[in-house]
Amino acid sequence: MIPQSDAPEGRIIVLEDDPDIRELIAAQLSREPQRVDSVGSVAELRTCLQGDPVDLLILDLNLPDGDGLDICRDLRAAGHQGAIMMVTAREGPIDRVLGLELGADDYLTKPFEPRELLARVRNLLRRSRVFDGAAGQGGQRPRVARFARLGPWRLDLHQRRLVTHDDRLVMLSSAEYRLLSRFIEAPNQVLSREELLPERSATVAFDRSIDIQISRLRHKLASEPGGDELILTVRSEGYVLPGPIAFE
Repeated sequence: MIPQSDAPEGRIIVLEDDPDIRELIAAQLSREPQRVDSVGSVAELRTCLQGDPVDLLILDLNLPDGDGLDICRDLRAAGHQGAIMMVTAREGPIDRVLGLELGADDYLTKPFEPRELLARVRNLLRRSRVFDGAAGQGGQRPRVARFARLGPWRLDLHQRRLVTHDDRLVMLSSAEYRLLSRFIEAPNQVLSREELLPERSATVAFDRSIDIQISRLRHKLASEPGGDELILTVRSEGYVLPGPIAFE
């Protein structure tokens, strides 16, 4: 029997037909306390799903015996409660929107920075842990949170937009949403430019465009009372979003 302190805290399945990418993802996730199972086809996935409940499925779209979008739709129709992250080379906005509409919780395009993958995985698992009280009811896993509440705002994690208390919508650019997601993943922590944009870590220290992006994001957040205090500058270190963050 596995000692309680060493027991995995959950289960992740990686479905990726490219063995090199599959090995890369599995190696990154091996640092986490979850059990990681890797498969290369839809047939292998279906066999794997017959085992223990799954907290997170990392899903490629282009597969030798099926399409990831169809898999996502079928799993949600069958009542699958675990988080689903699509990782694919398809960069078109239509694929991204369709994936989210079919039930995916996040969408990451290749090539990706391994640290960004790890951050998104941790965020999805943290969001699902909010609903741990639902585990064990009917054998289903807890669902993944739809909103993150920060100050006067709710961030819609599916539609990637801000929502006020009276349901007014404020749209975010892709860059603004990525930045805000980074802050939500690490509330009360000072984040450097490299941590905010890991995919550009080699040059971001000299690239002031991130300051412009944060300025635009602050302007949108400040349109609600109290929103102007959500992202603070820590001189010579970076930026911080004071918590708490609540998922719902």
